[in-house]
Amino acid sequence: MAKQKIQFECAECGHTSPKWLGSCPSCGKWNTFEESKAESKSIEHKAKISGLVSSEKPKKISEVEGSDKARFLSNIKELDRVLGGGFLPGAYVLIGGEPGVGKSTLTLQIAKANPELSILYCAGEESAGQIKQRAQRLEVNSDKLLIYNETQVNKIIDEVQRVNPDLLIVDSIQTVYRTELQSMPGSIQQVKECAALFQQLAKKKNITTVVIGHVTKEGDIAGPRVLEHMVDTVLQFEGDKNYTYRLLRSLKNRFGAAQEVGVFEMKEDGLIEVSNPSELFISNKTKGVSGNAIVCTMEGSRPLLIEVQALVTPSAYGTPQRTANGFDRNRLALLLAVLEKRAGYSFSNHDVYLNIAGGFRLNDPAGDLSVCCALVSSLLDKAINQRWAFIGEVGLGGEVRTVPHIAQRKKEAAKLGFQGSIVPEGKGQDGIKYVHEAIKKALTL
Repeated sequence: MAKQKIQFECAECGHTSPKWLGSCPSCGKWNTFEESKAESKSIEHKAKISGLVSSEKPKKISEVEGSDKARFLSNIKELDRVLGGGFLPGAYVLIGGEPGVGKSTLTLQIAKANPELSILYCAGEESAGQIKQRAQRLEVNSDKLLIYNETQVNKIIDEVQRVNPDLLIVDSIQTVYRTELQSMPGSIQQVKECAALFQQLAKKKNITTVVIGHVTKEGDIAGPRVLEHMVDTVLQFEGDKNYTYRLLRSLKNRFGAAQEVGVFEMKEDGLIEVSNPSELFISNKTKGVSGNAIVCTMEGSRPLLIEVQALVTPSAYGTPQRTANGFDRNRLALLLAVLEKRAGYSFSNHDVYLNIAGGFRLNDPAGDLSVCCALVSSLLDKAINQRWAFIGEVGLGGEVRTVPHIAQRKKEAAKLGFQGSIVPEGKGQDGIKYVHEAIKKALTL
């Protein structure tokens, strides 16, 4: 009997090596190589799936039939927004997120919103009884929703070709496996092979396929990076477990805009769409309190008003603390340096705490101006005029730089009752040029 060969595989990108390496030469990550058994090439070649083997010859592009089939809606407006207008026939969608964030709930609610849609739900993590219990709680009564408790990919594909559903849901890709491979379900090789087969199924049989994926501790989708390249759309479900709202973000979309965001609120009867998400992140209880400022940020094509909270107190230790929740800590240090050098405010003997309300993460550079104003407001213990929203990026020279979609941001602030917005100076608009001017205007009640 031939000796089983041992290889080492990168957990990030799937690169293989005959020996262990500290750094992956493909993706550059450190300490990601794991020992695995090398699969026999003969096994890979004989593992054919009936119905997916194509014998078509190359065609001229003028001879290729175009796909003019229209999208079909999920009838969940926030999901359709993120998808770019609904599902396309034959689309391959990956939904990732932390455990309990609402991935399975969202997919079941598609059946609730579309009782006429034929859906095959392949469950690898829950029994049919558990899914039925959740479906009853969500009031899902569709007779066209089929539950299939199977994790062997060959059987799933055979069943899909027999049923021919409008939508296939696989929960989750880490539980599906091929018997021809010796590695465990969830391994790099299993995920890669099964994902490739579902891709062929979606494209050759024109079946819209949604697969659910786990995430790592860092928030990245678990498995090889090639998984994200295979699919047409990558959706990330985000949300703090201490809060009820959820953000569905498109990280990649071949058929629509990337970085589009849908907002939901998790309740007992499932995920509820939030039509005006800005109200979630603005508190009415902070009027007259120092250290609070409002920024209008962009999430995809949607403007959102977010509350920035700062607390600056005298330091009781030799080294002042810098703590940021929902904001890049290095960016905070940079803004503090700008305020000291260009605006004359000293934070060297103060602890600084910054928080983005609602558990939101602020990555938009347009939030710089609101952060600076909130920091100085707390330092001076003087409240900011709550009638203003702040929009602008702060440069190292203390200048306030323009950001995209100024008009759209100002319109959103006006819609929620703000008197005006403090924006950068630009073509055709009055604004401020330096950060100290914005601070002076913000602290004038």
